[in-house]
Amino acid sequence: MMEETQACALPNIGELRQAIRAEYSAVATEPLRGFHFHTGRKLAAILRYDEAWFDGIPEGSIESFAGTGNPFLVDQISLGERVVDVGCGAGLDTFVAAKAIGPTGRVLGIDMTPEMLAKAQASKERGGFTNVEIREGYGEALPIDDNWADLIISNGALNLMPNKTAALREMARVLKPGGRLQIADIIVQRAVPDDAKRDIDLWTG
Repeated sequence: MMEETQACALPNIGELRQAIRAEYSAVATEPLRGFHFHTGRKLAAILRYDEAWFDGIPEGSIESFAGTGNPFLVDQISLGERVVDVGCGAGLDTFVAAKAIGPTGRVLGIDMTPEMLAKAQASKERGGFTNVEIREGYGEALPIDDNWADLIISNGALNLMPNKTAALREMARVLKPGGRLQIADIIVQRAVPDDAKRDIDLWTG
């Protein structure tokens, strides 16, 4: 009953996803336009990303970075690990992880915005990241086998997903037993009112 009540408070999922795609399509194609949130190198510096992490990562993925935190501060990534980046966007975190795991590891970057996927794919090819694969998909239905990942990272994506419970269940399904989840995202201290949940403009920002 609780899940049904929550679902009723949300806007139409198709319309919501379309609005989110439109917002992040702009971040991909017009990264210098200016948004109501920080992006690019300025944001990365605020979030304590080490400039050395960017070596070898094409600028296209850096300039369209739009995370909310730094999942790499939680724990180190080891050589040879399998990593999933849920809501990878233009791929900055994907490629930071790819450098950490080395040639024997593998990273899957998942996103639903075509322009972000295209930018991540272009950076993969330009940067020669042979240990990375970019896939289209939703966080609530990850296109990945069970028990595949040693680590799942996600940066500013869970708050945009209509069904967060389903997304977290998918992450649990994809993780190996004993796998790790490192999420950087927005949190609230009080319940969000139903009228705010129905406001698509609040979801996209």
